[in-house]
Formats: sequence, structure tokens, C-alpha cells
Amino acid sequence: MKHLKLAGLTAAAVLWASGAMAQQITLKLHHFLGAKAPAQTQMLEPWVKRVEELSKGKVKIDIYPAMTLGGRPPELVQQARDGVVDLIWTLNGYTPGLFPRTEVFELPTVFNDDPTATNLAMRKMFDKELKQEYEDKGLEVLFLHAHAGNGIHTVDKALHSPADVAGLKLRTPSRTGAWVIEALKAQPVAMPVPELPQALSKKVVDGALIPWEIIPALKLQQQTKYQIEGQNHWRLGTSIFQVSMNKAKWDSLPDDVKAAFRQASDEEWLKEVGKIWRTSDDNGIKAAEAAGNELITLSPEETQAFKDAMQPVVARWEKEVSAQGIDGAALVKEARDLTAEEEKTLAQQ
Repeated sequence: MKHLKLAGLTAAAVLWASGAMAQQITLKLHHFLGAKAPAQTQMLEPWVKRVEELSKGKVKIDIYPAMTLGGRPPELVQQARDGVVDLIWTLNGYTPGLFPRTEVFELPTVFNDDPTATNLAMRKMFDKELKQEYEDKGLEVLFLHAHAGNGIHTVDKALHSPADVAGLKLRTPSRTGAWVIEALKAQPVAMPVPELPQALSKKVVDGALIPWEIIPALKLQQQTKYQIEGQNHWRLGTSIFQVSMNKAKWDSLPDDVKAAFRQASDEEWLKEVGKIWRTSDDNGIKAAEAAGNELITLSPEETQAFKDAMQPVVARWEKEVSAQGIDGAALVKEARDLTAEEEKTLAQQ
């Protein structure tokens, strides 16, 4: 009987150990903003929790904010591709031209004011138009998303027309953002967003293209006086972000764990992400106004003047990608049509 009990205990221990080992898939998620930024607290942390719960504890994801694993923000894609980290959240624009098809959703007049509609439109276009440019670079995309759009922040100058922008030095988040600035006859200055507060304080730049959401995290209300946007939150394009995994790591995961990631990143999640960024944007501008900053909402006529100034940006992008064998005009039409469809559907819900 003693031998039988011992054998039973040994078998139970083996089963427990094998179960514990099955639960110990630990992944590193690296990103460029601080631990208290809304991107982490309101999006990445809830998403990680969803994955962990849906995987029934088989996955544990550790978040490393503010480039704590080393490198600079533009190196995040390379880190994921090389397997230095398992997962990244990064801004596509930090690696200019690397994801040209996805750039279509950054363009002004393609993106207007609705991050949720953009998220859903990208999802619909992903398999047919966008997926390959990530897989070719050793990445498995879990989800893509937009922020609430690029408004203009200025240190000390109120802006009401494209002519008011001419000659300013403005931080750009991406090459499409640089084209927006150049179309306004201003000077683009590329830099990762964590470097922006110091650049503003030292007048390296006169302002920036960036959403309102980041204002509290970077204390931009202390470095700027004006925030400028068009009617109905119209913005000068947006930025596209990715949460992606090293492709080899993804291929090594069990099917049920892959299913947990897919379920955690589904259409309902993308709707939630859109709401997160819209709400964070609203909270950001409230913080700026509470500090005494002025939100300038352009009149319909002023907004149209900026829209007119943006037309060459779209044409420039179409010409740029056509040299790579991409039908830019067709992508612009498809992105606009899908975004409009999603906006209509969301308005009816």
C-alpha cells in the first residue's frame, strides 16, 4: 500500500509539474512610453490581462516601458524581428518607409477624426493588402491601431491658417507627418516623442504634430501655449501603431495560445482601443486647458483651407509608393471607402 501511495504521489507530482511547465510561456513586451502613459495603463495592461486570462494562465507577459531593455524607439521593430524581445508596441513612423501600404491610413483627408473607424478599416484591409509587409520583416501583427490624430501644438504662436504655419519648425512623428509640415511651408524635425519636452523648452522646435493624449504624460502643457485642431476634431492625419510578435516565437506557440491572442485582439477590442484613445485625447486637452492653454478650434472656412493644403500630401504619397510597384491611388480609395463605411456603421450603433 505504501508503494502504491508513493507511486500515486509521484504521478500526481509529474502531472502538476507538466501542467506548471505548460503555463510558463513568459514573453517580454517592450515599448517607448512611460509606465504611467495611457498607452500602457489603459491599453497594453488590459490587453495583456485579456491574453493571460484567455490562455488560462499558459501565458505571462511582462511589460517593459520607456525602452528599459535598451535601445531607442526606432530600434523596436528590429528588436522584435531579431528576437531580442518577443513583443513590441511601436509607432510605424519610427521606421519610415518600412510599412508603406499601412501608411495610407496616416494620410490627411484619409484619416479625419475617428480612430475607431480607422482601426476597423485597417482590420478589413489587413489580410489582402497589409499583412505581407509585416510577415516579410519577421513580424506577426496582433493588432494595428491609430491614435486620435495629429493636432498642432505651439510654444507661443496662435495659428488660424496655413500661412500662419509657414516658417515654423515642427516635430514630426513620421515621414507622412513631415510631408504635412512641408506642405504648410514649415520645417519638419523628426524625433521620438520622449525627446519632445526638452526640444520645446530649448526652442529646438516651435511646436509639434501630435495628439492631445500625450500632453499629461510629457507635461506638454508646461512647454506649449496653444493646441490647434479643425472643426469636429479634424486632424492633420494620424499615426499608426502596431503590437507585433517575433514571427518565429509566434510560430512556436501552441494553437490554443495563438487563439487566445487572436481573441484578445478581435474587432471588439479594436473598438475599445478607439474609445481609449479618443477618451485619452479628451482628457489630455482638459489638462492643457486647466493649465491655462488655449484650444483653437478652426472655423469651417479655416478648416477647409488646411484640407486644401493637404491635397499635395496624398498625391506625393501615391507617387512615392508607385515607384515600389504599389497602386497608391487604389489604396487611398479603398482606405477612404472602408473608413467611411465604418464611420456610418458606428454612427448607427
